[in-house]
Amino acid sequence: MGMRGIHTSINDIRKKVFAEVARLSYAYKPGDLSDMENIPYRIIPGEVSTYRESVFLERAIVKERMRLAMGLPLRDVTEHAPVSQGAEECVHPEKYYQPPLVNIIKFACHKCPDNEVVITDQCQGCLAQPCRQVCPRDAIEMRQGRMHIETEKCIRCGKCMSVCQYGVILRMERPCAVACGMKAIHSDAYGRAEIDQEKCVSCGMCLANCPFGAIADKAQIFQCIQAIRSETPVFAAIAPAIAGQFGKELSPEKMRAAFMALGFHDVVEVAIGADLCTMQEAKDFLEEVPDKLPFMGTSCCPAWSVMAKREFPQYAECISMALTPMVLTGRLIKKEHPGCKVAFIGPCAAKKLEASRKSVRSDVVFVLTFEEVMGMFEARNVDFTALEAMKLPNEASADGRGFSVSGGVASAVVNCIRKLDPTREIQVEHTEGLNECRKMMMRAKGGKLNGYLLEGMACPGGCIGGAGTLELIPKAAQEVDKIKKASGKAHAYESAYGPLLPSLEE
Repeated sequence: MGMRGIHTSINDIRKKVFAEVARLSYAYKPGDLSDMENIPYRIIPGEVSTYRESVFLERAIVKERMRLAMGLPLRDVTEHAPVSQGAEECVHPEKYYQPPLVNIIKFACHKCPDNEVVITDQCQGCLAQPCRQVCPRDAIEMRQGRMHIETEKCIRCGKCMSVCQYGVILRMERPCAVACGMKAIHSDAYGRAEIDQEKCVSCGMCLANCPFGAIADKAQIFQCIQAIRSETPVFAAIAPAIAGQFGKELSPEKMRAAFMALGFHDVVEVAIGADLCTMQEAKDFLEEVPDKLPFMGTSCCPAWSVMAKREFPQYAECISMALTPMVLTGRLIKKEHPGCKVAFIGPCAAKKLEASRKSVRSDVVFVLTFEEVMGMFEARNVDFTALEAMKLPNEASADGRGFSVSGGVASAVVNCIRKLDPTREIQVEHTEGLNECRKMMMRAKGGKLNGYLLEGMACPGGCIGGAGTLELIPKAAQEVDKIKKASGKAHAYESAYGPLLPSLEE
């Protein structure tokens, strides 16, 4: 489970950074980013450090967080330059992410032990010494009344852990590496974490699980607000995982008014695109499985689909080619409002990369997480209690709104297949977490899932456990359930937008 949904000082700093970047953008006058130099002193005031050994280090980390939040490249400790160096580049609203998206601020990394077996100081130095007896490498010896492991000899097999009757032998693992389902994190020459960008799929689980707040992704807060302040209408396309993310005060009925208070032109539910994606995947499944393809995987989680295609290239076409809910919603908005811009507001880091792919770029310009938007609400002092209740301009089905919870995509598609072909029996497998997704693909490769519909989600619980979420996963699942029950339509095929689907896919 990790730290998800537990409010920590890391959340506080992130929120302050996002709020300050939002304030900077709302107040920006062309050519003047001088206030960037003051922000680290507002976030970390005074001369005594709060979190780390020195206030200078704290401010240096905040500076890099701020640069990443503005979409600027990370700098290392050897570069001497003002924090605003090169910042004018990020003013252009059309500036996309320069890879890499997920970054480790090296001087914030704790150099955590990376898979070491240690005997803690609660060892009772017992007479039996079963740990010593089972060690295949003779790596355990008694020192000053307690057992000790010689790291050089230890092969980390864990046999000693399983026989210690006091349970005082631990495997120390780096939390970011444990959270990474791609095994993309290793140590650099100084023992600090390093991301292998060739393996990374930008799911963001490392940044959500680093207890030192040393990992951050880039954001488009500044650029999105510049677009909002321009003449061009900017629409907020809100992912269904948004339910309950901003606390009790911001109920679903007030969501539209809240985003308009930030300057967005209007709000559209991405669950509408989920309805269309469901219809497409159901149609594809009926046409292709099992005649043309042995099985079909759903398309909407970009981290899962990139992992599956990259690691199982021979089954790449088994992952649905249907456009994702985000893209379909973006296209729908652009069709109804030519010349507007679309910002996807969601729980996900990987969507930032999906949106910046050449094929998607024309439709979704900005991707902001709930956490980043919380900074915008803070910057604008939006009082949720004072907002008026407004209906969303259109209604998505309960199935479309359920996309954000693990298993929801598959069940929506199954309901749609049943409508199209009531005789068809359909088997489903759904998993969450990239390690589990990989195992599912291994089973599919072994021929055990022929004829199945597979749903993969990179994050625990599905999108509601994404890297940009603010709420505990079980609580978020309850909130999604409430918005599902509030929908007047049960299934995706009841969507009013169905007839538009062919034109959106062109």
